[in-house]
Amino acid sequence: MTADAVIDMSQQTLYLIALIASPMLLSALAIGLLIGMFQAATSINEQTLSFIPKLAVLLLSILVAGPWMLNLLTGFTRRLYISIPGLIG
Repeated sequence: MTADAVIDMSQQTLYLIALIASPMLLSALAIGLLIGMFQAATSINEQTLSFIPKLAVLLLSILVAGPWMLNLLTGFTRRLYISIPGLIG
């Protein structure tokens, strides 16, 4: 197994993780920012106010982007299984 192949596979894995996590992270960031602005404008300092909307937006983002994320993950897994013989010897 060459070091270049391992580094390349590691880079692809990290890139895939970033792609899969980005819809959920960006949606949680956006709703958190909106709720934070609302709380600042209305002087409501309740810490638990943002939990339910963030949870709802995360579930919605998983429902919307879930098939795309699953397609990316299964494609990567297939490529990984196919490249195993080349990585071993």
